[in-house]
Formats: sequence, C-alpha cells, structure tokens
Amino acid sequence: MSDAPFHHLPVMVHEIVALYERVPSGFVLDATLGGGGHAEQLLDRWPHVKVLGIDRDEYALAAAQARLARFGDRLRVYHCRFDRLEEAMEALSIESLSGALFDLGVSSPQLDVAERGFSYRNDAPLDMRMDQTQPWSASDVVNGYPADQLARVLQQYGDERFARRIAAAIVAARPIQTTAHLAEVVVSAIPAPARRTGGHPAKRTFQAIRIEVNGELDALPPALDAAIDRTAPGGRVAVLSYHSGEDRIVKDHMRSAATGDCPCPPELPCVCDAVQTVRLVRGIAKAPSKDEQSSNRRAASARLRVVERIVDTPTRDWR
Repeated sequence: MSDAPFHHLPVMVHEIVALYERVPSGFVLDATLGGGGHAEQLLDRWPHVKVLGIDRDEYALAAAQARLARFGDRLRVYHCRFDRLEEAMEALSIESLSGALFDLGVSSPQLDVAERGFSYRNDAPLDMRMDQTQPWSASDVVNGYPADQLARVLQQYGDERFARRIAAAIVAARPIQTTAHLAEVVVSAIPAPARRTGGHPAKRTFQAIRIEVNGELDALPPALDAAIDRTAPGGRVAVLSYHSGEDRIVKDHMRSAATGDCPCPPELPCVCDAVQTVRLVRGIAKAPSKDEQSSNRRAASARLRVVERIVDTPTRDWR
C-alpha cells in the first residue's frame, strides 16, 4: 500500500457544516469518515459537537485519526461498514446521536492510489475493496460471475446500456487480472460512436463492479434506518449521494420516515396510525454550486438530502 498522505477534498463542506449548528449537544455520526475532512470542519466550527467516525477502510481511518488527533476525546472511531452502526455505538458506549452524515461512494485517495484497483486510469491488480480485510475482490466478480449475472450488475449499478455486450466480452477475455486489461476489454465491447460521449467508456463498468464488491447499496437501507432511529429529536441526518441508485434509496427511506408510510388519501384524515419520525429539511435534493463543481470533479454528481428527527407523533404534517 502506498504511504502517500490520504488527501481528500470534502464535498459541499460549508453546506454540511451549517446543517448541524442547532443540533443537540453530543455525537454526530460520520458514517464514512474517510480522510476526516467533514469531521474536521464540524469539530472546528461547533464546540457542542463530537464525532463518531466509522469507516470500513482501515487506511482512511488511520489517516483521519492522525489528522484529528488534536480534538482528543471529541472524536471516537470504529472500524466497520456503516450498516454495523449499532455495534459501533455499543462498543463505544454511545447512547444516542445528535445527527449523522453519510458521504457515499468512493473517495479521491481510493481512486488515486493505483494499487487499490479502483480506477480505469491506472494499471493495477483488480481489487476495489474498501475494506482490505475482506477476501472478496473485483477479481472474483470479473472472473467468477457468469455472463448474465455480470450483465445484471452492470445494468443495475452502472446504468450501462451495453451491459450484455460488455459482460460477454469480459467472459471471453478471462482471465482478467488488471484494471488496464479490464478497461481495454470494456472499451472494445462498446460501439465506436458511443465511446466518444459521456466520459471514459469504462467508467460505468468500474462503478458497478465496485458497488458489487463492497455491497454498497445493500448496506445503505439498514444503515439509514439505524441512523434515523438512533438520532435524538432535533438532530439531523444528511446524505451525499453520487449516482441515481444511491439517491433513489436515500429519497425513498427519508420519505418513508417522513410519512410513516401512511397510505391514507391526502384529502382525508389519517386513520392508519402511521408515525412520522422526521421532517424533510429539503424536499428536493441540493446540488453543489457551479464553482464547486468546476473546482472538484467529484462534486459534479453529488446530491444532498437532509431530514430532521422529531418527537414521534401521528403523521400528517408532511403533506
């Protein structure tokens, strides 16, 4: 593993920090601590806030601990995927949260460190594991999945319209051991006119395989539910997502919490005893400013959604 510093430019940092100005005193969960950029700004700006930082990437976790050491016991860290939030809180004796932040997707250092195998721009062994302790890697997906299963992954997680062609090309080219070889196979499977638009032709395939390897979308629903459940009234849960699959899950789960899944017609009184647990701080996802999108390429596709925890009460106010 490269010993280069874990530098990561946090997305929408000013908007994120402002969200937690009036949350109750206590721990705000940074569910994807990464390099600690968001956490550092929260701890610097709000004295009433502490941070519970969790991350599946041990390299990122160590870098964040070093970066945030000056905050002492205002920072607690735990190595796990964010769907193990309850385990982390129990291990660190944290009763409830004052808020939570999820910055989804892959971080810049993970992409930029060639040997991590996340990027089609570098030649490295196929890896893509966020947690280096897990045995399952991109090589297992690329070289082990049958063509139909591989095509489903590319369609579902990459919105790849040439998924079947790419999957067939991958199977025919096996064994594929490096990112450069995989990128070459993907490019060759896409018709020439389509290669000239929409960025690098292998971008969607690499994204889809990364999501599959790390179980990113499988982990998101229970993690969101747990974070909302463990956040105290007045606390806020914010999520930065970077592609449609993530954002769809976030939108649905926040809407479910805001309505209590009430099925009653909006023009009639609620008779189903649905319980609203949050209010939507923003009904529409917020995008980064044009300036930030220009200066930080990772910010271009980001969408921010936020809810605020309320005292459990019969729902209807959301309509």
